[in-house]
Amino acid sequence: MPAQRRGPVDPPQRSGLVDACARIAASRPFEITIVAVILANGVVLGLETYPNLGTAGTALYAVEWGFRTIFVIEIAIRVLAYGRRPQDFFRQGWNVFDFLVIAAIFVPALHGDSALLRVVRVLRMVRLVRFSPGLRTIVAALWRSLPGIGGFLALAMVTLYVYGMAGWLIFGEVYPEEYGDIGRSLLTLFVLLSLETLPDLIEQGMELSPWTVLYYGSFVVITVNLLLNILIAVFVNSMEEARRLEMTEGLAPGYDEDGDGVPDELDRIAISQRLDDLRTLIVELERELRIDRDDGRGRRVLRD
Repeated sequence: MPAQRRGPVDPPQRSGLVDACARIAASRPFEITIVAVILANGVVLGLETYPNLGTAGTALYAVEWGFRTIFVIEIAIRVLAYGRRPQDFFRQGWNVFDFLVIAAIFVPALHGDSALLRVVRVLRMVRLVRFSPGLRTIVAALWRSLPGIGGFLALAMVTLYVYGMAGWLIFGEVYPEEYGDIGRSLLTLFVLLSLETLPDLIEQGMELSPWTVLYYGSFVVITVNLLLNILIAVFVNSMEEARRLEMTEGLAPGYDEDGDGVPDELDRIAISQRLDDLRTLIVELERELRIDRDDGRGRRVLRD
């Protein structure tokens, strides 16, 4: 999800209520209180999984309504902090997520003790991510890596399908439980990604032909090692981009305030990359212009 772009409205547009809500929303005790309530909500959800709660179940039901009231007040304060521009609250992805999770309790279909309501209540725990910069960076990296992961999944599916068909041709008649059809073959290879079944499968293959070692060996090298490293590289690259955005988000606030036609998010990435290039250039210059700190007279000299 994208980082927060715009804060509450400017002071000249604020009323007394807006100022109070803005101070509360930006205060550290407010965040700590909400985090504590979210954690307590998680504890209550865990307690509700135990059967035969008796009177404790009624108490937990009342506590749940207390959590709902607190979360509604929280969202109201944060929206009111934007004054005459409450729509700016929804420009930040985490704000939209918080609003949807809290507003879901007002959907008539979610009343009572439905499974969907329990899912919504569990999603409240995800809100803890917004209060941790490190977790936000990881989630942002995951979000940005989705296009790359999509390409990776397509490549992995093609690779598994090719090896699945080859496994069916080689082992289909001998080991029908593992390779009797394409579905069983793919399932066997998918479990093989954990490498736990590799010794048993190699032993089976050796009974058929020693050349089957090439089949399993190439599968392990290509899928388990190569594809996994590609996935890690995609995520690391997205992690670096998310870190750049986190470090430079204050350099160019807004979406395209400079009016250059390029989103400011891309501007911030470009600025960060240029800064990294400058650091690299400085390091290279320092290597070329080495400093001799002891020239016999206590002075620094530059040595070619």
